[in-house]
Amino acid sequence: MAGEIEDAIERADRESFTREPPKTLKGRIGYLIRQLGSAKAVAQEIGVTADSVNRYRRGARKHARADVAAKIDDLVRQRWQPQVRKRRQRQAATTGGITVETRARFGYTAPVGTTDDGRFRRLTVHLPPAYAQRLFDARDAGASDQQMRGIVAEGFKEIYFQDGGVRAMGLSDVEINDIDYLDLDY
Repeated sequence: MAGEIEDAIERADRESFTREPPKTLKGRIGYLIRQLGSAKAVAQEIGVTADSVNRYRRGARKHARADVAAKIDDLVRQRWQPQVRKRRQRQAATTGGITVETRARFGYTAPVGTTDDGRFRRLTVHLPPAYAQRLFDARDAGASDQQMRGIVAEGFKEIYFQDGGVRAMGLSDVEINDIDYLDLDY
């Protein structure tokens, strides 16, 4: 199962669609056959026979089982408008940055005499393009959710907690735990 950060990136990618993917089963199967090259390849991906895929394509079957329909939906959305996704990610990584909205428990190591008790905070923070680039690179390299959380936590430390170097300079090791929700926008 993907982690919270990867799911948030996927949701942000889906929000970038300029056109909606095909809605009908026949349209979705047609799209997948064009993408994967054959009914057999689509059948292997979704776990049915090639005959079933051809029935969906012809319209002889109007509805797929719920589990098969979910697989078809996921496959279509993964492959839909890859250039639009890449362009938005490239823009976020070079000029736009990424906005992270979350409600989570933040813990950190602070100097003696200050509180370092972790507590729930609801934060919306715009991180610079360098953090977006690091996050996308980490995801593409197969980083774990914990590693991607570390990148986001480092950005929160610099931008939110230390205010770009103006305050809380002794603060180190910010951690994000117990995420209620996390949403990205770029």
